[in-house]
Amino acid sequence: MVEGQGLAARKPYLVGGAEFAELYDVKRLQVSQWISRDHTLDYRYAKIISGSPYWLLRFAKEFGETTPRPRHLNSAALERLVASQDPGYWASEVSELPPLVGQAELSVLFGVSRPLLRDALDSGRLRPADYTLSGSPIWLLEPVVAEAPTLKAGARTADWSMDESVLEALRAGSYDGSGSMIVPRGRAAAKPGN
Repeated sequence: MVEGQGLAARKPYLVGGAEFAELYDVKRLQVSQWISRDHTLDYRYAKIISGSPYWLLRFAKEFGETTPRPRHLNSAALERLVASQDPGYWASEVSELPPLVGQAELSVLFGVSRPLLRDALDSGRLRPADYTLSGSPIWLLEPVVAEAPTLKAGARTADWSMDESVLEALRAGSYDGSGSMIVPRGRAAAKPGN
């Protein structure tokens, strides 16, 4: 299949912090240090979903060649990541990504609590996540939207109506609500200005 063909049915290849670490045979903490201490890694090629960064796999696989000390890519880990996300495609820019959502964005979109959202997922009323990266579920937005009437019809306690302004912002890439940014934790949260 030609790259870019039939993208609606495929997912862009992505990695979270855990997968990024696996690609370079380092601990996950090292990925955080590349960002905060070494400044060799940033979020330019990452999409923030539910408050966590998810990098384009194309960027992640080339990252080791861009550092002051070149890092060796674990090709077996790369193959496993690609296989787990197939059929997929190699995005070059974050702007090429379809709308992606995690639990934070879905909670706001449907106006439900995260525990209620998890219950819908665990019971099978909410479609399975398209990805599980770094232990977190991520969905392509449009299939969730397409199945929303079924989710709403099966609801017992919550309304599950979509907030159209949130949906529009998610589709346009202008969503700035819960989950749209990385919230500092630990010592970084205690610093003035955070």
